[in-house]
Amino acid sequence: MATKQTLTPHHLAKLHVHTGDEVLILTGKDRKQRGKVVRTFPRSNRVLVEGRNMVKRHMKPDQSTRQGGIIEKPMPIHASNVMVICTECGEPTRIGHDRVPQGQDQKLRVRRICKHCGKAIQEQSRIVRS
Repeated sequence: MATKQTLTPHHLAKLHVHTGDEVLILTGKDRKQRGKVVRTFPRSNRVLVEGRNMVKRHMKPDQSTRQGGIIEKPMPIHASNVMVICTECGEPTRIGHDRVPQGQDQKLRVRRICKHCGKAIQEQSRIVRS
């Protein structure tokens, strides 16, 4: 009997990787390669890295794909198998969190920091879907 993929509840789904981050892949056929995170799937702890973990799929022609046949598409990688690359020092690093007052109201907000150099990791522009 096949088991369903376990999904974490929405309020507990958090990742150390954000959309737009550059990451180093640690395991699998694409290990030691870098790529940019295109999309995150927090409930299943997976990330989609641009141009990595490509697989071949046999597709029938339909409304969205006029041409059928064998196509290559990227598949998600588990978030534990990627490591964020620091925007300051350029090294793969673990992520730390720091609470600092930001904005006009000086409210405490969490920012991600590099465990190697201690500097803040810059947020990349996120892709807005319409």
